[in-house]
Amino acid sequence: MLAENLKYLRKSKKLSQQLLSDTLEIPRTTLGDYERGYTEPSVETLTRLADFYKVSIDGLLKSKLQYADPEDFGKSNMKVLAITVDEFQRENIELVDTKAEAGYLSSFQDPEYVKDLPKIRFPNIPQGTFRGFEIHGDSMLPMEPGSIVISQYLERIDRIKDGKTYVVVSKENGLVYKRLRKDDETNTLHLFSDNESYLPYTMHYSEIDELWEYYAHLSFSDSHHTFNSMIEQ
Repeated sequence: MLAENLKYLRKSKKLSQQLLSDTLEIPRTTLGDYERGYTEPSVETLTRLADFYKVSIDGLLKSKLQYADPEDFGKSNMKVLAITVDEFQRENIELVDTKAEAGYLSSFQDPEYVKDLPKIRFPNIPQGTFRGFEIHGDSMLPMEPGSIVISQYLERIDRIKDGKTYVVVSKENGLVYKRLRKDDETNTLHLFSDNESYLPYTMHYSEIDELWEYYAHLSFSDSHHTFNSMIEQ
């Protein structure tokens, strides 16, 4: 995360490498090497960079800070996204099953918690940040309870496409999979179930912690057997 974060933070401040070099008294070529991932700063330099950008060292090293800027989320209070990568520096697809839901709601920003979530494999998935969520209940029939929704992280509320389905994470309403329509005049989301026996409801933008856009789903009759076969041991 470090090289990507340093480059993002400098550009978000509209600083050239030369200006940052003069300000922090770090050679410009050295800053360039940090941003390309060729070298890593010492603890002292890392501390100076964190202090300059007013972020934590933990955030610099473990989180995608481009998702932490409130301007990136429009009118939402979504926070830093914690992710994990494999040995080839490719982002893992973490799995949030039903038994992990309560823990996820309180710890989704904790890199150590996310690191311990099981990982799933999904063939030919495009580059991006994806997560798997197990669906429970019958509010989204014909999608069966126990299905796994593979979703891509959505960093801005204004990128919601009305009528499409999303996993919405909030401490107030938990983890839900619904069809959405946004209302910018009232800063609210309208959440609809495909099962018409469930009434729609609204959620204020400020309540939303994470949004995940539907990419694909997996449904199986013997859900426990197939579910376990996907998990990386």
